[in-house]
Amino acid sequence: MFNKLFFSVSVVAFSLGFAQNINKQKLDEYFKALDENHKVMGSFAIADKGKLVYTNTIGFADVESKKKADINTIYRIGSITKTFTAVLVMKAIEDKKLTLDTKLSQFFPNIKNAEKITIENLLTHRSGIHNFTDDNLYLTYYTQPITQEKLVSIIEKAGSDFEPGSKFQYSNSNYSLLTYILEKVYKKSYAELIEKAIINPLNLKYTKVGGKIDVSNNIANSYTYEGNTYVKSPETDMSVPSGAGAIISTPSDLIAFMNGLTSGKLISQESLDKMKKFKDGYGFGLVEVPFNQKKGFGHNGGIDEFHSTLYYFPDGEKTFSMVTNQSSYDNNNISIAALSAAYGKDFAIPAFNVIAVSENELQQFVGNYASPEVPLKINIFIKDKTLMAQATGQGAFPLEATSKTSFKFDMAGIVIDFDPGKKQFVITQGSHKTTFTKE
Repeated sequence: MFNKLFFSVSVVAFSLGFAQNINKQKLDEYFKALDENHKVMGSFAIADKGKLVYTNTIGFADVESKKKADINTIYRIGSITKTFTAVLVMKAIEDKKLTLDTKLSQFFPNIKNAEKITIENLLTHRSGIHNFTDDNLYLTYYTQPITQEKLVSIIEKAGSDFEPGSKFQYSNSNYSLLTYILEKVYKKSYAELIEKAIINPLNLKYTKVGGKIDVSNNIANSYTYEGNTYVKSPETDMSVPSGAGAIISTPSDLIAFMNGLTSGKLISQESLDKMKKFKDGYGFGLVEVPFNQKKGFGHNGGIDEFHSTLYYFPDGEKTFSMVTNQSSYDNNNISIAALSAAYGKDFAIPAFNVIAVSENELQQFVGNYASPEVPLKINIFIKDKTLMAQATGQGAFPLEATSKTSFKFDMAGIVIDFDPGKKQFVITQGSHKTTFTKE
């Protein structure tokens, strides 16, 4: 699946009739269904007005030793780290170490357009600096330690994708550079800055800048679930993502962090208001999150096979956080269920009705398929007796049979219906349907 730091915006919206009592028993049943069907492993928390009202943990922290996860198991949170980094930047501005108009050229003059790029451009992903995790080169070094000088050199060579300030384009490079700038102006490591400015004031017990995963310290490994087996994911060296994705935490600690941020314990209300000025859905290390008529904010992230969510809704003061270390299910659906429960609305427990289809029967679907409607092709093949699909330039994903000719991939909400007679299939994702024909 994904072997690199990535970001995706998840939004949830539907018609709601709100009550206020959380149905904890049904939510337990929901997570039990995910657990029993090997859809997700991870930890989940919901807060009402800052107070935890629901927690749950399913699956293993370490499959190899059969170590079960618990509510204090620590996970890599990926790009939620960027919210922490943005808070440090706003603190640096309050400390008069930086301004939003400070130019990148003051620190890294050899980066293209550095004399035009501001701190604000970096915070809002409007710098034009190419995202270093998008390149194939990234897969050759991400599991090894890297120096600041080496990563800056990689960013310099990658160049610029557009004129600074002209548009939004998510780039981990922006927050790596912000990390290095913070270390320069404070003459302290990123880990020290996080500890002094965020961890200590909020008394966060399980949050810090991560290093090598140590299961003996209740830090989880991440996995894929392939052919009825958990496969351990390669481990990103945390020197690579730094302030773009190197923090480890728990959902309860993340909620405490959001409480601290929104209550003025970390930065001023004026600074927070600046962080929440959204353009193209993104502020300063925060993404805008719609939920029915309500609007919240937060961030999500992924690194290796860890996926994370932290959403806060001022209208009702509900907060939801989760971190998973294995998922073959659409985590946005989990957010919908959890937020529905938080607001007292009913939600459905998914039914995972799958059937066994022999490898001989699967052979009729194998081949390369194309559609005049989209530029990519999809290769259907068999791996370890499992039907797989892989679109051009993307990772392969497993398909589960719901009938002899219908298959699904829950993580992305994809359904594929084959018509062997016509040598075609229809792929459905959300409301979009596209017909592909075998070449």
